[in-house]
Amino acid sequence: MGIFERFLSVWVGLSIIAGVLAGYFFSAQFAYIAGLEWAHVNLVVALLIWVMIYPMMVQIDFSAIRDVGRQPNALILTLVINWLVKPFTMALLGWLFFKVVFADWVDPQTAEEYIAGLILLGVAPCTAMVFVWSQLTKGDPNYTLVQVSVNDIIMVFAFAPIAALLLGVSDITVPWETLVLSVVLYVLLPLGAGLLTRHRLAASGNTQRLENFLAILKPWSVVGLLGTVILLFGFQANTILQQPQTILLIAVPLLIQAYGIFLIGYAGSWMLKLSHNLAAPASLIGTSNFFELAVAVAISLFGLHSGAALATVVGVLVEVPVMLSLVYLVNRTRHWFPPRQ
Repeated sequence: MGIFERFLSVWVGLSIIAGVLAGYFFSAQFAYIAGLEWAHVNLVVALLIWVMIYPMMVQIDFSAIRDVGRQPNALILTLVINWLVKPFTMALLGWLFFKVVFADWVDPQTAEEYIAGLILLGVAPCTAMVFVWSQLTKGDPNYTLVQVSVNDIIMVFAFAPIAALLLGVSDITVPWETLVLSVVLYVLLPLGAGLLTRHRLAASGNTQRLENFLAILKPWSVVGLLGTVILLFGFQANTILQQPQTILLIAVPLLIQAYGIFLIGYAGSWMLKLSHNLAAPASLIGTSNFFELAVAVAISLFGLHSGAALATVVGVLVEVPVMLSLVYLVNRTRHWFPPRQ
C-alpha cells in the first residue's frame, strides 16, 4: 500500500478539519461552489466522485459479469438487507431515539422531521460511493457493478412506496431528475469511460499496460475522496459549529444503524460462506446511502431549513468516517472468509 492508502484515516481526519475551517473562513466561496448544482446534485462533488469511481470502472471486465449469476447469494443478501431490513430498522431507531431517549431535548414537531430525514436515508441505498469502498477492500468490481445496477432498478419502483409507508404520507414525488442524473454521472459515464479505456489498453494484448495505468490512477482515487470530504464538511461548516448538539443527537441513531446493518450483512456473508471479495461489497453497500436522493426528497417534502433536510445532511457527514472504519475492519478480517472466488 502507498502512503495515501496506508494513512487514509489520518488524511480524512485532516480533511474534515480543513473542510470545516475553510467553510467557516471562506463561506462565500463555498456557498458559490454549493450553488453549482443541477437537480440537487452538486457538479463539483460529482466530478470528484467521478475521479474516485473511474479507476474501479477500468477494472470491470464485461466478459466476467456473466459469472455473477453463478454466485447469487451475495446479491440476494444485499437486496434483502437494503429493501426488507434497512428502511424499517432506521424508522425504528429514529422513533426510539427522538420519541423516547431524546424526547426531553427535542420538541415533537422537530423530532418528527428528524425521524423523516432518517427514514429517507434508510430507503436510499448507495449508488456511487460503494464503488470506492469496494475498491478499498479489494472487492470484485464486476459483482459490485451488478449489485449497484440491480439496486438502482429496484429503487425506481420501491423508493416511493416504502418511503410513503414509513412516513405516513399518501403521495411522494420521486425527484426523477436527481435519480437519473446521479445514475448517469456516477455509473453510466464512468462505466463507459472505463470500458473504453480498458479496451484500448488491452487491445495490444499487453496486460502490463493496463496494470501500469491503474497504478497511476490509484492515488487520484484517494485525492478525489479527500476533496469530496473537504467540500461536504465545508458546505456544512456553519451548521456543524452552530448546532453541534443537534448534529450529535442525529448522529447517534445513524451510527447505530450503520454498524448494525453492516454486522447483519457481514455475519450473513460469513454464514453463506461467501469469499471476501464478494462479502465486502455485499456488506458495505447496505451501510452506505444515496444521500443526494434523500436530501432532495427531504427538501421537497419539508423545506430547505427543515429538521428532515438537516438529518439527511448529517447522514452525509457521518458516512465517510463510518465507512472508512468499516473498510479497516473488513480488511483486517479477510482471513475469516474462504479464498477468493
